[in-house]
Amino acid sequence: MSLLYHLRLLADYNQWMNDKLYHAAATLPADELNAARGAFFGSLQGTLNHLLVADTVWLKRFAAHPARFKALAPLADTAMPQQLDQPLYADFAAMQARRSELDAIISALLVEVSEDDLAQPLTYHNMKGVAAQRPFGSVLLHVFNHQTHHRGQATTLLSQAGVDVGVTDLLPRIPDLLAL
Repeated sequence: MSLLYHLRLLADYNQWMNDKLYHAAATLPADELNAARGAFFGSLQGTLNHLLVADTVWLKRFAAHPARFKALAPLADTAMPQQLDQPLYADFAAMQARRSELDAIISALLVEVSEDDLAQPLTYHNMKGVAAQRPFGSVLLHVFNHQTHHRGQATTLLSQAGVDVGVTDLLPRIPDLLAL
């Protein structure tokens, strides 16, 4: 199967898992969401905020792709975050709404992307201003891997707070080819 097929599968999984994670986190009071738990970004809310920041940064960078994807238009007026731990929203409900918006943009982007687009180089600057260039498909894989990494931390933080997120496996999201 193609890289594009796998990226679309990851976009579906990403949206599904983020929805599960935010619904589970929403069961906690604000003080629990913001409790220092020794995570890299401190709290559960800090970890989820970091994912919003990182996805915003990458999606803004994707706007420089030669294909000029229409799916990214809703981010045109969004400011580029300056730090990976920059607080975007104090209110959890606002974070949850933004997460849904970003996931919809990511899914729409993956519908618009072609196999040829994946091979194109994406030129960008990292958070320290250092120029870089990578194949767009590889950068997309990185974004989904980054999400999975931090969602794993978030599910651990939720577990520590007594909240069970439930099944987090990708496998149930993969169509059974024998059933098609």
